[in-house]
Amino acid sequence: MDILGIDHVEFYVGDARQAAFFLCTAFGFHIAGHGGPETELPRQRSLLLAHGDSRVLLTSALGSAHPADGYVSRHGDGVGVIAFATGDATADYEEAVAAGATSVEAPRTYKDGADSVTTASVSGFGDVVHRFVERHGDSFWPGAIEAQAAPPRENADLVRSIDHVAALVPAGELESTIEYYQRVFGFKLIFEEYIEVGAQGMYSQVVQSPSGSATFTIIQPDMSRQSGQIDDFLAWHGGAGVQHLALSTDDIVTTVQTFAANGAGFAETPGTYYDALSERIGDIDLPVDRLRPLGVLVDQDHWGQMYQIFAKSMHIRRTFFWELIERHGAKTFGTSNIPALYAAKERELAGVRDSLATGATGALGALGATGALGAAG
Repeated sequence: MDILGIDHVEFYVGDARQAAFFLCTAFGFHIAGHGGPETELPRQRSLLLAHGDSRVLLTSALGSAHPADGYVSRHGDGVGVIAFATGDATADYEEAVAAGATSVEAPRTYKDGADSVTTASVSGFGDVVHRFVERHGDSFWPGAIEAQAAPPRENADLVRSIDHVAALVPAGELESTIEYYQRVFGFKLIFEEYIEVGAQGMYSQVVQSPSGSATFTIIQPDMSRQSGQIDDFLAWHGGAGVQHLALSTDDIVTTVQTFAANGAGFAETPGTYYDALSERIGDIDLPVDRLRPLGVLVDQDHWGQMYQIFAKSMHIRRTFFWELIERHGAKTFGTSNIPALYAAKERELAGVRDSLATGATGALGALGATGALGAAG
């Protein structure tokens, strides 16, 4: 199977226009196309958003027959489809079904003059579907999504592509999910670890397409430990699902500054995290005094360094959120930031306890959850 990368991600949402307004205003996406009930798509309203090479399709059901209707009812707004770019959608679909995937949509070709797009869909994990997309020409989805020219914008390409997908599954489903992606899609297991966050614990495994352009971090909670953010997601989302998507950037400082000024909120990082950074990492490529006020996290592996930050969830269930990531050679996913953040938070709390013990008041009001514990990946 020749998966060339992530072609696009489709969100099922209650109100596509409202979701598009936030992503365009805060995260710099622009509307690149639209589709509605007058097109070949069944009873839905869709908006295609773009930023750099990232493509996000927002779809709202206009009737109970569309899968977005049931998805939003069960999970709230979230990722319903992750589409794979491929050179032969029909062959990949047939190979996936032969390997045990459930067929969701048989191959179909959409044409507009010389442009054509062939799509076919199979089951993924939870209620997430994978769509194979074979493209010939420039049209995104002939006859279904009408292209719309992008208006002139400042900082038009602060992000590039989708770096990776982070998915959470219930306890006991990690191994079977990993095996499914290896058997059906030909992904390879490239990284695994057990992560401790105070009294919490989680298992993480990463699979990647042979091309290296589609990467999934899949996490399950350790039920023998204290419950935490992974358990909260599974409860609020209603089962397995995509917790976050990471967008790659070549300038995380400018990107975070721009998005924050536009109204995007980001997880806060205690100052004590940066006090221990040089001891944990050593020499850092980017100036710490530029990272500290923004809350950008730093990690490194055998290949290099990486910088990441997590946006606050804007969903009513507080489930899905975005990540920004800048890689300086690093190939892993910043999971050591979880215990580092936890230790920094503990040092901050210890300082508050000391202040309270000496009669200081009001310090607790300055504390807030980092919003990123258990979220690295």
